[in-house]
Amino acid sequence: MISPVWRGEVFVETSAGVVVVGAGIVGCSVADHLTRLGWRDVVVVDAGPLFEAGGSTSHAPGLVFQTNPSRTMSRLAVESVRRYRELELDGQPAFYEVGGIEVATTDERWRDLKRKQGLATSWGIEAGLLSPEECAERVPLLDGGKVLGGLFVPSDGIAKAVRAAEAMAREAEGRGAKFYGQTPVTGIEVRDGRVRAVETQKGRIETGTVVSCAGMWGPLVGRMVGMDVPLSPMQHQFVWTTPLAGLEEEEREVVHPILRHQDRSMYFRHQRDRYGIGSYGHRPMPVAPERISAHDEAPTMPSIMEFTPEDFEEAWRDARELLPALEAAEADEAMNGLFSFTPDGMPLIGESREARGFWIAEAVWVTHAAGVGKAVAEWMTSGTPEIDLRECDIHRFEPFARSPAYVVARSSQAFREVYDIVHPMQPMEEPRPLRTSPFYVRQRELGAYFLEASGWERPQWYRANEPHVAGRDIRELDGWAGRYWSPVVGAEHLLTRERVALYDMTSLKKAEVRGPGALAFLERLNTNELDKPPGSVTYTLMLDEAGGIWSDITVARLGEEHFQLGLNGPRDLVWLQKNLPDDGSVEVRDITTGTCCVGVWGPAARELVQSVSEDDLSNEAFGFFRARRIHVGEVPVLALRVSYVGELGWELYTTADLGLRLWDLLWRAGEPLGVIAGGRGAFNGLRLEKGYRMWGTDITTEHDPYEAGLDFAVKPEKGEFIGREALARRREAGPRRRLSCLVFEDPSVVVLGNEPVYAEGRAVGYVTSAAYGYSVGKSIAYAWLPEEHAAVGERVEVQYFGERFGAVVSEEPLFDPAMKRMRG
Repeated sequence: MISPVWRGEVFVETSAGVVVVGAGIVGCSVADHLTRLGWRDVVVVDAGPLFEAGGSTSHAPGLVFQTNPSRTMSRLAVESVRRYRELELDGQPAFYEVGGIEVATTDERWRDLKRKQGLATSWGIEAGLLSPEECAERVPLLDGGKVLGGLFVPSDGIAKAVRAAEAMAREAEGRGAKFYGQTPVTGIEVRDGRVRAVETQKGRIETGTVVSCAGMWGPLVGRMVGMDVPLSPMQHQFVWTTPLAGLEEEEREVVHPILRHQDRSMYFRHQRDRYGIGSYGHRPMPVAPERISAHDEAPTMPSIMEFTPEDFEEAWRDARELLPALEAAEADEAMNGLFSFTPDGMPLIGESREARGFWIAEAVWVTHAAGVGKAVAEWMTSGTPEIDLRECDIHRFEPFARSPAYVVARSSQAFREVYDIVHPMQPMEEPRPLRTSPFYVRQRELGAYFLEASGWERPQWYRANEPHVAGRDIRELDGWAGRYWSPVVGAEHLLTRERVALYDMTSLKKAEVRGPGALAFLERLNTNELDKPPGSVTYTLMLDEAGGIWSDITVARLGEEHFQLGLNGPRDLVWLQKNLPDDGSVEVRDITTGTCCVGVWGPAARELVQSVSEDDLSNEAFGFFRARRIHVGEVPVLALRVSYVGELGWELYTTADLGLRLWDLLWRAGEPLGVIAGGRGAFNGLRLEKGYRMWGTDITTEHDPYEAGLDFAVKPEKGEFIGREALARRREAGPRRRLSCLVFEDPSVVVLGNEPVYAEGRAVGYVTSAAYGYSVGKSIAYAWLPEEHAAVGERVEVQYFGERFGAVVSEEPLFDPAMKRMRG
């Protein structure tokens, strides 16, 4: 029985511990999980009626397919299914576990379903491949002769979104939460950089914490605190058919598995005597949040736009071809429903940097809503969610990526790609180029093949190096691993080891930390000892409160109160700013756009740089992991004696205006030495031969330094740092798993990452990074394995597109374990 307060029949109270804006499935999940964690003074408000409030939850078809290339998204979906299974409302279930089938009608899709079966296994989701006959057996309306097979996940199903939302709300209310419908938020007061109150049409609520779960209205709520929320509502077509022959007597709400026909960007779901059909095959139709109808002005509800039948014609033909029973049916109810899209297709989660205490959980679909609610509640309560949320963190975006033009352009591409087979290295198409280093003009002259990361144009290899392929035993890559690859990658890899190469490192996020409190500030945030003389360079880790790896960074001490940091992205910068002392003794400044960097690495690196510098670059004068200001010709340079590829050399930093001159000086001086430009393809293989971890790929907040093999960067004896106590507890408990180096028994097998690893016939882990090691002549993969299977010499199998290939856990690093080349 819904209590009167849920109907908006009383005014909201004047204060609350937290106010959740939005009573859709995300807001209800946040309230549910906050109250589970002990929060009692929780108020949820929505501009619409409870609980069919008019947002995406109100019309969502509810399909929950859990398998995703992102481990984070799959884990959020698995957690959502777990929660939905527990819920019921007045005796009605909130989830129908009917299973999910993705069918293939092309050879490419069938091959990709084999890959996706591996993804599911990596993330702990039971999944299997079906024959055409088995697909038709489970979905009787399906013409099995039209498909090559399918991927079946038994635990997928349909979530009744509104029902689940109200069920979670009732449980939250039982723990003290209060819900108010028809209560629009009109403003959020921010004072001294922190949330102070929420203004609604029913009164003012004093609070220090707000969670915006407003979905397609999220950008409007964000503006109330001066925050850009990079989200674009997009129209998505969905149709309910008239009753279908063969289903006339079906009284059960849902029986057939949910179905995806991704080769035509479509999905299907059963409901009693009819089917629902959704399509992503039409043109992108973005809608500005401010143009969405108000609740009292919308013909049905704000999230439903007028159906455009011309956009559905092709989808209707494709649907009837796959499901012949639709031939006698018509479209009964049809809509263009609004869903939230972001530039990279991922949710937006985290606390605002503009206003402390203002959190968002936006662009979250039903598939992940309950998992996101749990993660947000954990983050707000303990400072650390159980699931690594780096891909969803609101602070992952650079400023350009929050511009309205970029958000609409990239969200439109994300819409088009919802069901595409997207390679993990596939770059965005537009807008490009956005960010280029000062070396870009020379890179183009050398025939660089560019991929993109964070808006930066980054060379993957150079066509100018094609002549170096001849006469070398370059292991060819084909199929999935061979996309965005060239034999030139192998040549650049070997030439870096043999001669010297220039690598563009400009896209590395860089920050400057200054002030009398700078050392103490950095010591508190980092695991390694940083109290070293100026000129020292230190590899270190920043942990979260649970001892997980927030980031790995490089710290160069340039003066007593002056440091330069090499970071992993915008999140790190926000982390630094969030933890600044209040006394003004430390300044953090992003210097990325004003600087550039070229890595000069290889046996001839010293000879090259010394030839254009009057500074002493000998090993005695300029040792490993040291920093000095030098001149390269007339260019002032900050030189760091570090190498991510395992070779002698330096990272050379200068201001962006002098970057082209720096490149040209080094290039001319290097020509007699056979200098080349090296791309990211070679860079990846070189770093894996050395066993260097990549944050966000090999290590995340879900891992600690000891199991990641990074204990050398942890100095607990130095004193207090964030995560120290939690890390000590984790070390005392012993490792549960280890990041392990695998070498394939068949060197022709090269994988890309996310593949499942088997031991003793069962899946036990997953691959993080992989590449061919041209210097060692081996195919390499790094993988997370349980402790009992991580011993050197242990034989495992890696599943790649449905086949299993033997590999052996090996000592690392595979190349130059004594580090003689870098230290020489």
